[in-house]
Amino acid sequence: MKILKCRVSQSLWDLIEKRHKTSGESINHIIATALADGLKVPDYGTLFQVSTSGALVEGVYQGAISVAELMKHGDFGLGTFEDLDGEMVALNGQCYQARADGTVTIADQKAHVPFAVVTNFKPEQTVKLPSISSFNGLTRHLDQLRNTENLFFALKIEGTFDYIKTRVVCKAKGPETLVESAGKQTEFEFSDVKGTLVGFWTPEYARTINIAGYHLHFLTDNHKSGGHLLDCRAKELTVKIEHSANFRMAIPETATFLKADLTRDPSKELDQAERQH
Repeated sequence: MKILKCRVSQSLWDLIEKRHKTSGESINHIIATALADGLKVPDYGTLFQVSTSGALVEGVYQGAISVAELMKHGDFGLGTFEDLDGEMVALNGQCYQARADGTVTIADQKAHVPFAVVTNFKPEQTVKLPSISSFNGLTRHLDQLRNTENLFFALKIEGTFDYIKTRVVCKAKGPETLVESAGKQTEFEFSDVKGTLVGFWTPEYARTINIAGYHLHFLTDNHKSGGHLLDCRAKELTVKIEHSANFRMAIPETATFLKADLTRDPSKELDQAERQH
């Protein structure tokens, strides 16, 4: 870490101090972020999220931003598309769309996104995992890699899976909740397949805006199959992990979002929708 010393005008310093007092950000963070923005440096360690999981639970599936705009904020992540038209996997700067018919394509840059989380992924540690026999077994190993319950973590898990089970929610045809939509999902099973799991761990305190715990999407190495992870088995996997202490969210201004009742705790419905199979 380098130490920067420079002279600034009194008026600029006053603005920095005002930002520090009103936002609670450290002066180091304010200056580093301003420099990164000005130099167009990728914002590592920051999650960028579109909308909230609570809005998704309530059936707010209208796109808030385009895929092209989303990918300006990160090269790695997951989400869904307008009207729940498939599962999103963003990997190595490319955005893929897994649909309920089993196909995977590169997402249209003009396609709209109602919910997504992305980051510029720069792993801080790489770990080899031993044999795992289930999704729960995988999460127990991943728990050992986190040093806190209060930060976000981005996870990239690569290897050959003896077995993996995914789902893709069918495109919504009318007003319906996330649980209702998830009840019409298509499930896929693969054996002896190479691929990558992309996702995040979210703290419990953020359960009203994101999916608490682990949320992982899968993409095969040949980019022909994928979806939301339901279960898996593997003899050895490589995990790359990065913590995220900064969080940014784009709040939609669509009519359905502005009128939606987002006061309820969506965690029960989210757990049902994310885990049911």
